[in-house]
Amino acid sequence: MAATRSSYQADDRNLALELVRVTEAAAIAASRWTGRGQKNEADGAAVEAMRLAFDTVAIDGTVVIGEGEMDEAPMLYIGEKVGAGGPAMDIAVDPLEGTSLTAKNAPNALTVVALAERGNFLHAPDIYMDKMAVGPGLPDDVVDLDAPIGENLRSLARAGRREIDEIVLCTLDRDRHEELIAKTREAGARVMLISDGDVAGIIAACMPQSGVDIYAGSGGAPEGVLAAAALRCVGGLMQARLMFEDDEQLARAKAMHTGDPRRRLGLLDLARGDVLFSATGVTAGALLRGVQRSDDRAITHSIVMRSKSGTVRFIEGHHNFATKTWSPT
Repeated sequence: MAATRSSYQADDRNLALELVRVTEAAAIAASRWTGRGQKNEADGAAVEAMRLAFDTVAIDGTVVIGEGEMDEAPMLYIGEKVGAGGPAMDIAVDPLEGTSLTAKNAPNALTVVALAERGNFLHAPDIYMDKMAVGPGLPDDVVDLDAPIGENLRSLARAGRREIDEIVLCTLDRDRHEELIAKTREAGARVMLISDGDVAGIIAACMPQSGVDIYAGSGGAPEGVLAAAALRCVGGLMQARLMFEDDEQLARAKAMHTGDPRRRLGLLDLARGDVLFSATGVTAGALLRGVQRSDDRAITHSIVMRSKSGTVRFIEGHHNFATKTWSPT
């Protein structure tokens, strides 16, 4: 018999830790390809390991943010059912956030999973999304996605009682962000450029030790939902808007969710209800250490968060491949 809502609430502490096993398995599998220059092989290994690990998790899960549609991705596609049975859950996954980072052994590659009860994640197509995120403890109106970036930076500085030259904006290093970068520097703030992995970049805006105050710019919509799930757990603020290149993309978005697909989205439009989030580092970065491997052992570093309690845990896992009973889960 499927678990009731009350039983889910009683068990979600254990479920959060089960998620860590899923992201650990994917990270260990991907780490075998670190620095080999083969991003597709790294992604495939992470996908396969994550899918197998989900077989042990006590949920009736449906992937709503995944590797693509069923005809595009053999595993962890949108609509795929996973889990060993239990409460009905929606799943957002990025088996390897930063395939190119892994191939180059560059910082900030992660394996990421978020869970929410059915219907609580935006069903976002695999298109671009304009995003802006800041950390907790700020007024709800401190930033506005539709306002000039200089205005937002000055507002953020005032809210934090800081000088604008202390403010650091993180964004992807892309040609499309040239104006954003120039206007940020013109306003007097500083810029942190990342080559890939905007989930980690958005989360960094909510972590005091990261040195990032605001994330802005366009990136993948699925990654935006995953980042929103993390922000739900730590109390950050986020605004976003889907970006459409043609009528076909617009039609896909209309088919996936109700409402005006061009509207500005708040954090609760992206991820609402009780949310669980887990990520494991594949390569070392500002948020997590990467997988450390030897012949028969691996050490993983993960973060797991629950929106209900606001708890953030960092978990170090030691995995002994030499034991006969070892498995990635």
